[in-house]
Amino acid sequence: MDKALADLIKISNTTGKDSSLVAGGGGNTSVKTDDGKFMYIKASGTALKDMSSKIGWRRMRLEPVLSIIRDNTLAKLDASVREPEVVDRLLLACDDNVTSGARPSVESHLHACLDKYVIHLHPLVLAAYVSAKNGRARLEKLFEGEKLLPLWVPYADPGFMLAKKIAGLVDKYQKQHGKKPAVMLLQKHGLFVTAGTTDAALRLVRKVIKTCRSQLKPFKARKIKFPSKEKISRASKSIHQAVLDATGRNVPVNFYGADENVAVFMQRKDAKKLLATPALNPDELVYANGSAMWLEKCDSKIISRKLKSLIARGQKPAAAFVIKGLGLFVAANEKTAPVIAEITTGSLFVRMHAQRFGGIKPLNKRQQDFINNWEAEAFRKQQAG
Repeated sequence: MDKALADLIKISNTTGKDSSLVAGGGGNTSVKTDDGKFMYIKASGTALKDMSSKIGWRRMRLEPVLSIIRDNTLAKLDASVREPEVVDRLLLACDDNVTSGARPSVESHLHACLDKYVIHLHPLVLAAYVSAKNGRARLEKLFEGEKLLPLWVPYADPGFMLAKKIAGLVDKYQKQHGKKPAVMLLQKHGLFVTAGTTDAALRLVRKVIKTCRSQLKPFKARKIKFPSKEKISRASKSIHQAVLDATGRNVPVNFYGADENVAVFMQRKDAKKLLATPALNPDELVYANGSAMWLEKCDSKIISRKLKSLIARGQKPAAAFVIKGLGLFVAANEKTAPVIAEITTGSLFVRMHAQRFGGIKPLNKRQQDFINNWEAEAFRKQQAG
């Protein structure tokens, strides 16, 4: 096996097995070959933890990938034209024997302009800052003692526009500091670390996580009694009927109980307010249809009315439901339901902490519309399922 591929599998499996760093098919990794001609990168929509010598990656020729960033005509195109064009160019840049139809990450052109080893994750402890109104100021204070500060990246639409923005910011940073940033903190998105070795890249991830966690005070919750089978069954049937009425979709409803995050969240007086905001980031919107629905009681007519209201406002119908005193329920097929549950419990953690940093800063309507209409995100969700 090529050493670059072996290294890619190592950093992918190491980070991907930790659900606090990434959930579902989110996040991506890449490693460039020693000759600088090729780059191995995670395949779109696949889980980092599942990567092996046979699946979960593509090998790409670096020069045609970099040429995408340099093409200024792409930025002038409408997103509906530009993004499919970028996907086609990324596929044409692939140089391997993969025949499964796997696509290279939609952020391949972003990885191409960074150091040899790149790890992109969505750590919950960092999301608490990048999803908060005062998050940037808090992060700058956290990292103010560093010799080279992390690069803050204001939100940009995923794909070409994000890559173009980061390429410009990296160039500016390099001119100012004499080297590319080792750490990038992306608003409403996540973390990029880039280094010259696998160990250095993984050390950077651990360092950022430790630093961010240091200022997150744990929440305490009273012990809650596990609900009876009768209550769980009654709630599941109500949600199932409501989803069927509102969307026409006949999907199973699974109960995921109340882990530490759900238990704490259910006891908050502002629980309804915290879930009234839209998705925090692209992953929550793509995989979980946005934020979970908060319910004081489980009534199918009320739930149906709420779902129809979301649809009428151009939003996706909720797939996760947090019922006070009961816990988390997910209405989805058996393959995607665990991913939705994982993303939702993580979102509750982020929302509670972001509230401490000036309040939640979710995706706005325009940002949601771009993601909802982006074919690459639909492909990513399909692969995860």
